[in-house]
Amino acid sequence: MTVRLLVATRSADKLREIRQILQEVPGLELVDLDAAGVAPDPAEEGIERFQTFEENALAKARYFHARTGIPTVADDSGLEVDALGGAPGVRSKRFAPEAGLTGRARDEANNRHLLACLEEVPPGERTARYVCVAALVGLTEDPLVVRGEAPGLVVEDARGSGGFGYDPHVWDPELRKTFAEMTPEEKNARSHRGAAFRGLAERLREVVDG
Repeated sequence: MTVRLLVATRSADKLREIRQILQEVPGLELVDLDAAGVAPDPAEEGIERFQTFEENALAKARYFHARTGIPTVADDSGLEVDALGGAPGVRSKRFAPEAGLTGRARDEANNRHLLACLEEVPPGERTARYVCVAALVGLTEDPLVVRGEAPGLVVEDARGSGGFGYDPHVWDPELRKTFAEMTPEEKNARSHRGAAFRGLAERLREVVDG
């Protein structure tokens, strides 16, 4: 049995990480939005308007499933910082006050804003966690929803050239390096997205094998 699955993200970085994990599921054909002929639409900016990662991931998966008719997986992810009451949380992508930024410029602005918000917080108290929720709709009667988390500590100086988003400033206490310093294999093994999509992969194996 072969299952065709749409990976609903416009982020090349996210797409790469998701493919690395899900491609290990036998019988799974992964299709990205470009390959499915889904052109960007301004309406996409309003999809992730909810207060939880679960709601946003499901909304995104349902939106693109409705547009294509293909079983669709989407995720919502972000950084929760304890000293900031869980912020930036679901607003991680748009945390910085600057408008109109995209890609690396947006990442850099978000990191600057994060460090500014933590200016009065001692380094040892900058505990945080990455959160990712993966949601799949259209393949089973009920949506498949899996949550993954990864603990970390926000550090002042950027370290590493890999990863994206907040990765250069989030230090993993077990590997003793930032997520931007990890190899792709290390990141998939330790990250929130790795945890969520490995859990989803297990669920998918049951569906495909069945």
